[in-house]
Amino acid sequence: MRRITFDLDVLRTFVTGVDLGSFAKAADRLGRSTSAVSAQLKKLEDQLGMPVLRKEGRGMVTTSAGEALLGYARRLLELNDEAATAVRGAELAGSVRLGMQEDFGEHLLTEVLGRFARVHPRLRVEARVARNADLMAQMAGGRLDLALAWDSDAALVPPSHSAPVIARLPLRWIVAADAPAMLRDGEPLPLVMMEAPCTMRSIATAALDRAGIPWRIAFSSPGLGGVWAAVAAGLGVTVRTGLVLPPRLGALDDLALPALPMIALRLHRMEAQLNPPAQRLHDIVLEALEPLLEPAPAQAA
Repeated sequence: MRRITFDLDVLRTFVTGVDLGSFAKAADRLGRSTSAVSAQLKKLEDQLGMPVLRKEGRGMVTTSAGEALLGYARRLLELNDEAATAVRGAELAGSVRLGMQEDFGEHLLTEVLGRFARVHPRLRVEARVARNADLMAQMAGGRLDLALAWDSDAALVPPSHSAPVIARLPLRWIVAADAPAMLRDGEPLPLVMMEAPCTMRSIATAALDRAGIPWRIAFSSPGLGGVWAAVAAGLGVTVRTGLVLPPRLGALDDLALPALPMIALRLHRMEAQLNPPAQRLHDIVLEALEPLLEPAPAQAA
């Protein structure tokens, strides 16, 4: 059987194009011409002896072979990147202090810490999962190097610690999948919210007030875990982004409820110029966030 040795640059182009939903966008991101990207994809198909993409409508989708290759390609690229980083950072030592908003703590923190520890075993990460106001207060007090937080409590963050917006995400009304209708004539809408002060609580109640919809706080919790449990139990609706929801919860598509605004996500940094360990952790957080914020579309143009 003929042995195939994949070109990692070609695999990176393939994965990037599928993730972005467009190989033209992949060419721009990777600094290549569209003809060079086409040549790479042809090389990949020639190596395999079968197509990895097929036309569907105006775009391209992965074939069954392409879908199988995609998972392996991601693993090969991740291992390659980890190896390169480990060699470059083998002598790094010390500690980094990371804060993360509760929406991301359960799912993202495990991946981030695992990847960082594999690459930099001599570095120690001090991680804290907390509410926005707490994270921003710790940044202002110099007790965190990095903080992943929603764009609120801005007055608590010194301008030197501010960071560009990573993403803007729509806020959604969240409810248990099997919950009965929450909005009934003449009855206040039951809300499940974090204890005040809470940005999303304020946004939800202000939107309902503007729409003339009565509401009541049916359950209040100091942490997000309590909110999820109460919503899953059918006690009411809450407002979050819809990102990494627990099982049995989903966005409520009720046209009677008012539309909600977008909310920005930022990765704040203690210093404009981070030291090498903090910069590497910063990059790993962004890499881990990417599949959450830009899920792979069905088509690749």
